[in-house]
Amino acid sequence: MADELHKILIVGGGAAGLELATELGKKLGKSGRAEITLLDAASTHIWKPLLHEVASGTLAEAEEIEYMAQAHRNHFRFLFGRMEGLDRAAKEIIVAPINNKQGAELIPARRFKYDTLVMAVGSVSNTFGIKGVDQHCMFIDTTTQAYRFQRQLVETYYIQSYANQSRQRDKPLSIVIVGAGATGVELSAELHEVTKLLATYGLEGSIEVNITIIEAATQLLPALPPRLSQATQDQLLKLGIQLKLGRKVTEVTETEVHTYDGEVFDADLKVWAAGIKAPDWMKNLDGLESNHINQLVVDQTLQTSDPDVFAIGDCAACAWADHAGNVPPRAQAAHQMASAVAKTIVNRLNGKAPVKFVYHDYGSLVSLGKFSTVGSLMGSLMGTVSVGGFIAYVVYLSLYKMHQVAIHGYFRTAMLTLSNLFRRSTHAKIKMH
Repeated sequence: MADELHKILIVGGGAAGLELATELGKKLGKSGRAEITLLDAASTHIWKPLLHEVASGTLAEAEEIEYMAQAHRNHFRFLFGRMEGLDRAAKEIIVAPINNKQGAELIPARRFKYDTLVMAVGSVSNTFGIKGVDQHCMFIDTTTQAYRFQRQLVETYYIQSYANQSRQRDKPLSIVIVGAGATGVELSAELHEVTKLLATYGLEGSIEVNITIIEAATQLLPALPPRLSQATQDQLLKLGIQLKLGRKVTEVTETEVHTYDGEVFDADLKVWAAGIKAPDWMKNLDGLESNHINQLVVDQTLQTSDPDVFAIGDCAACAWADHAGNVPPRAQAAHQMASAVAKTIVNRLNGKAPVKFVYHDYGSLVSLGKFSTVGSLMGSLMGTVSVGGFIAYVVYLSLYKMHQVAIHGYFRTAMLTLSNLFRRSTHAKIKMH
């Protein structure tokens, strides 16, 4: 019976992929009309805009979602693995072997069939081929990388603190973030907060921490209006974060970051957040059209040059109607793409036409942790409105709640929110005592 079912294979369990698998599981998997499978190289999911909080260690609750548990609750199947190739003639994807830490092969390369394939593998950092970035910078594209940075931050802080005490001199801990987009800016604010709380890790003594953002453009956060960009810049400067704008990085070494004008920045920790691209293995994936940053080119129904292959989220290059360029790689775009493709796939099984994807830009918001939230809201009635403070924070939080509702439904999201509020309240009381 399973062989007769329409096989829907979704590669990538980020915001777009997991929301799509969940919705299709409820609509098609539960009724036995299709077999839905989600493939990912990790076993858990964290909403990508939260990764800067994971990296800094300020994430207040266990936000990870177990793919297998989510699959069981929502009538789809989860496969653990990393896609490395596509055979369109056979309608199969190729999944890389799984090895242990010593390199021994545990599971050989596998192939999985599909009738409809949805690529939702997200994006990775774009190093632009700059010397030393791959070797010496840390990235925050995945949960694993975020946790690795968190460990490195604590270890480096401890080592520097001990060295300062032993040598009776004070050398600051230098953190350099390359890239002043949302990830770089939000991470800098979170790191400013966490470095003042590192005593909770049981460290003795304290050291000065210097945080520097280097950006090739002359403005922070190009997605925001200049006035809000300036407001964010002023807030970061108040926090003591150094901003080096209009500086293009030319090389990164083990201990330094070099810019085109000859300036050299000491750096104990280096984070690269200067741009994105789709994974390199997606370029010319079995003949599918891709652009210069490896994204799969799709039409207004999010279909690639192969009618049985779709792409959504950051790995999709979809022209933005009535705008120059493509739909921006944002969480709200991934959410909207997942909804559109879900409707199209249901229509395909019912012999109906695909749904045209129309991107609605609701604005951009950037959180500076407990210090501030700024952004712009957009709508057909109010145009573009600048917001800040508590209102901006509530809207920022609502974006995550929309993702949770898509994954868990309204009731479970409400329960998770109440549980989190109770946990924070209890934690606050314990700290007061």
